[in-house]
Amino acid sequence: MVSCKGALLAWLCAAVSIYLGYICNTHLYFRSPFSGVASIPYTLLSASNVSIDPLILASMKQFGFFYVHHIPNYNSSQELDYLQRFFKLPDTQKMRYAVRKHNPANTNVYRGYGPVVETSGTQYKEIFNIGPHEVQPEQSTSGDPLERLRVISRERNVWPQDTGFEEEFQEVFRRGFQIRSNIARSVIKSIGRSLGHPELIERFKESEFSTLGLRKYPMRTSVNEKMYSVHDDVVLSELEHEDSTVTILATFNNPGLQALYDGVYWDVPPSRDGFIVNIGTLIEDIADNQIIAVRHRVKQINHLRYSIPFFFNPSFDADISTSISGRQTTAGTNYKIFGEWMRDYLPVVEPGLLEDGILRS
Repeated sequence: MVSCKGALLAWLCAAVSIYLGYICNTHLYFRSPFSGVASIPYTLLSASNVSIDPLILASMKQFGFFYVHHIPNYNSSQELDYLQRFFKLPDTQKMRYAVRKHNPANTNVYRGYGPVVETSGTQYKEIFNIGPHEVQPEQSTSGDPLERLRVISRERNVWPQDTGFEEEFQEVFRRGFQIRSNIARSVIKSIGRSLGHPELIERFKESEFSTLGLRKYPMRTSVNEKMYSVHDDVVLSELEHEDSTVTILATFNNPGLQALYDGVYWDVPPSRDGFIVNIGTLIEDIADNQIIAVRHRVKQINHLRYSIPFFFNPSFDADISTSISGRQTTAGTNYKIFGEWMRDYLPVVEPGLLEDGILRS
């Protein structure tokens, strides 16, 4: 009897050992390459501690992104709560804050609300854009499309009213804007130091077009051929793309974000209580291609998904025609300053926000 019990115990131990070995080996075999992505404490980044510069540079060279964690005065749960509260408002109430393309009675062109566009396969999302400005700029009378865009870049925020939480909403997202702006400036300073060009930050003095974007990705209700990835036929709510400048992204605990690495799209671990930081093609070019703009996408998941990207842009009049070494950039073949480049770029990436022809003479 004892020998039978002993044999049974030995068999169970062996079975468990084999099973655990299988699990471990499978985990190692399918281990995401993004386990090597750098995660930087906010305090070291914001203090311009040079010890973190090699970590950031290495991560941006290999993966195209890194994480920032332990951010003082940042509460991701609070931001998510107010984001969800806003998007749960009745459509009629949200449309009060819609950009002029969706509500002709309004004067705001870029800051404010944008509803889901059912016919869009490229960007299936509901949005609310927040900027750095609270005072409306003087309107341009020149008729120059570039000057009209300059006014739009300084457009004041449109804040929700009569919601029962408007004061808290403003406080939370004004603070969130400032936190992300500080991170973005610190990232540019770090990259500039690492590449031997600390003057890189000078191109971001005003950054008028910088935007904090609240995003809701609903479930698709109809089939659209544009929703499928050309890479692997996965159903997407945001198609494959690279960003343009500097992005500070909060995905909370939501899955869905994927990034391209060695020809394969891998799941990007959620930001949780921190941020994911990446740069876009314009900054890659200005930095002489020494860091990469990671290609990424958002796959459709079986529940509502929320995120908050922050786009930190060069100043409107910043020279983007030359790289840090003085080489002509790709953008430099057609544009001298960032505002000129944005005039053509913005209608492509935000087709649901700008009125047709508003930037043309």
